[in-house]
Amino acid sequence: MTDPHAIQPSALDQLPDRDPEETAEWQASLDAVAQAAGPHRAAYLMRRTLERAEGNGIALPKLLETDYVNTIPTAAEPATPGDEAMEARITAWNRWNAAAMVTRGAKHGVGGHIATFASAAWLYETGFNHFFRGKEADGSGDQLYIQGHASPGIYARAFLDGRLNEGHLDNFRQEAGGNGLPSYPHPRRLPWLWEFPTVSMGLGPLSAIYQARFNRYLTNRAIKDVSGSHVWAFLGDGEMDEPESTAALALAAREELDNLTFVINCNLQRLDGPVRANFKIVQELEAQFRGAGWNVIKTLWGTAWDELFRLDTTGALVRRLRQVPDAQVQTYQTRDAAYIRQDFFGADPALVEMAKLLSDDKILECFHLSRGGHEARKVYAAYKAAVEHKGAPTVILAQTVKGHTLGEGFASKNANHQMKKLSVDEFKAMRDLLELPIKDGEFVDGVVPYGHPGADSPEVRYLQERRAALGGPAPARRTHALAPLPAPAEKAFASFDKGSGTQNVATTMAFVRLVKDLVRDKETGKRWVPIVPDEARTFGMESLFPSLGIYSPKGQTYEPVDRDQLMYYKEATNGQILNEGITEAGSMADFIAASTAYSTHGEAMIPFYIFYSMFGWQRTADQMWQLGDQLGRGFLVGATAGRTTLTGEGLQHADGHSPVIAATNPAALTYDPAFAYEIGVIVKDGLRRMYGEAAPGEDPNVFYYLTVYNEPMPQPAKPAVPGIDEGIVKGLYRFNTAESAGLAPAADAPRIQLLGSGTAIHWTLKAQQLLAEDWGVAADVWSATSWTELRRDALEADAALLRGEERLPYVRQALQGAEGPVLAVSDYMRQVPDQIAQWVEQDYSSLGADGFGLSDTRDAARRHFGVDAESIVVAALAQLARRGEVKATAVKEARERYGL
Repeated sequence: MTDPHAIQPSALDQLPDRDPEETAEWQASLDAVAQAAGPHRAAYLMRRTLERAEGNGIALPKLLETDYVNTIPTAAEPATPGDEAMEARITAWNRWNAAAMVTRGAKHGVGGHIATFASAAWLYETGFNHFFRGKEADGSGDQLYIQGHASPGIYARAFLDGRLNEGHLDNFRQEAGGNGLPSYPHPRRLPWLWEFPTVSMGLGPLSAIYQARFNRYLTNRAIKDVSGSHVWAFLGDGEMDEPESTAALALAAREELDNLTFVINCNLQRLDGPVRANFKIVQELEAQFRGAGWNVIKTLWGTAWDELFRLDTTGALVRRLRQVPDAQVQTYQTRDAAYIRQDFFGADPALVEMAKLLSDDKILECFHLSRGGHEARKVYAAYKAAVEHKGAPTVILAQTVKGHTLGEGFASKNANHQMKKLSVDEFKAMRDLLELPIKDGEFVDGVVPYGHPGADSPEVRYLQERRAALGGPAPARRTHALAPLPAPAEKAFASFDKGSGTQNVATTMAFVRLVKDLVRDKETGKRWVPIVPDEARTFGMESLFPSLGIYSPKGQTYEPVDRDQLMYYKEATNGQILNEGITEAGSMADFIAASTAYSTHGEAMIPFYIFYSMFGWQRTADQMWQLGDQLGRGFLVGATAGRTTLTGEGLQHADGHSPVIAATNPAALTYDPAFAYEIGVIVKDGLRRMYGEAAPGEDPNVFYYLTVYNEPMPQPAKPAVPGIDEGIVKGLYRFNTAESAGLAPAADAPRIQLLGSGTAIHWTLKAQQLLAEDWGVAADVWSATSWTELRRDALEADAALLRGEERLPYVRQALQGAEGPVLAVSDYMRQVPDQIAQWVEQDYSSLGADGFGLSDTRDAARRHFGVDAESIVVAALAQLARRGEVKATAVKEARERYGL
């Protein structure tokens, strides 16, 4: 079988050989080594030669895998500047309290995870003592993405330094009483401690990359110099299976984000078993990251292995370490020395001889305990090399044992992720191993005690002194007392109030025009962060290219092909637009970083992310939940919205359900504006609430989701209706009546209330006219700018009623006294307008676009879904006929007249 990785003869034939004789000599030398010393020696020489070539900058394909040994040998490790014995005692207390907290919680059935932190304790402790810069340092400090399942260890450390007490620990995963700790890192639940929610695995690494990138963006745009900030992402090797985990590796390397370090805890286990049972996850990750252009540091073996490597004069040990699959390494962790001698060392005669020189205790020390991720000096060496490396991000692959120090019942067991507690005897064994001064008498009624050396103990003083030297506590989230951003000039919003006259304007274009005006504002214009995933021209944003520039850390190193055109493609190091290419996930990660800059960096930024409506909530709803978790603020704009507006694109582009998904997110304020002036009112209100003066009781930590359409329609002037702005913001107002529309209904004409949202308002207005002219029915038309906000207000009114407070839902107030039944119409599935059905006192029915989309004209699509004007007329007549207000035959006549 042909080796797919080998260079094929056809490829070699294309490479000119200026000295075939010299080439033949090199090849003959390699053949001679292979024959005389064996293929392993030949492979060794080739590997060393490739490494030398790479080190000398010779242009060759990168060597993607190195030997299964530490990147930094013991002889090259720098001395750790701290007190290793003191740090070991601190780590021991943290291990104990993390396990105690979860075990005590298990009595209440709340669960928790012990084994992850047990494997990663030194990865965190070394960083906290020597690397992680706090918020009180210059700039913004470092950003820490903590592995979600390691949270008990972080709480344990906060307990040791006095930021948490025993009451907090006893309320781990018990938040309802108001004094609890969330299961995982969660800024919305514990906003003074956690900056980043990370337990939705895969989103942490993606977000960390874009956070590091956004830090550069802020610096390059002279918003704030955060060049001293470093982003640390602590990840699991199993987590790297998530496609989001590695989705942006190339971006990080391409933009040379040396302000970013991934620390991957390679304990070789995921939730159910080995990460790569028959393979080697460390080698796979090394190849993946090196191939993407990252600096890779492997920290695999502890100092106990040094003796074995010194004895390895033939390379047999290194070869064997590369051969053994991960699942077998886990098996060695649980087996005795005799088994390891036979299975590991017995595979090679040279290793058999080596094993004769090793005691059983030495073998067990190496295979059971000694991992690079468990030794402070080796972790320190890796971290120091990472922060000093320039020109590329760094990934540290740190090998550990999952469940380390928790006893034989935990270490490397397949089930240890689900194991929630230790027995009293196991805790006593752990105490003895960690040499903690906890007495047997402190275990009262079988309850494991928390341990603390005392607020004025050497351990606590050391911990606090190290944090003070690094800029304060970590992790920590800061709520900055920012001055409200000044409101933009009223002119930008008022221009929409006049309408567009005879000109047809899509609401997508109206929104983009508004943004163009807002980014010119002298006070706040620079704080807008336009984000688009390679669809700027679709949304009419290309006019922003030359004026704002597209952000690129390299600037523009080429002459653009359209340089002579007015709207040429302009990249700049201080560019304002983030044009991400075809990646909605990357664009959302951008948005999250920008939307939380008010906290992370003390700088209020106003991101707006505009995207194909279908490819927003459907594709990246998990990140939108993450955005809400992280208390982000900004504007999400679903363009080309609706199920029937995007002609010809078919069901993959026909969005009939995004508002349904958005309604599930408590932080999302979802609007479906019909007219340009509504967009102006909503954006103005969003700027006030999120960045200006929020009203009492209003939460500024929300984000706005607007649907806008690509259907050019006349934009009417803003009606002179009392309280219209309040109605737009709250979700409903009467746009016109049959009388104000000039339809002159008879005094005794049947009447119906038509509620329309988004582009559906135009079919509703046409239906209003048909009802009057063809059937003598008076219809009033309402613009429902937000079905979701109406529903939430009604739910709050219901909750108030249970508390004994009388409050009428806004939707009921607005429709109070309106004659006739109510018919709601949307370009989305009926579930969207049906959100308010139970709070409408009048007879209620709805029309929507349920089912899959299809490729056709807008008119045909609307007829197909039964939401066009004629279908609205028939549905309205049917409602009135059921009430006896029109003849039943009118419904059949209407169907026949309109060809339904």
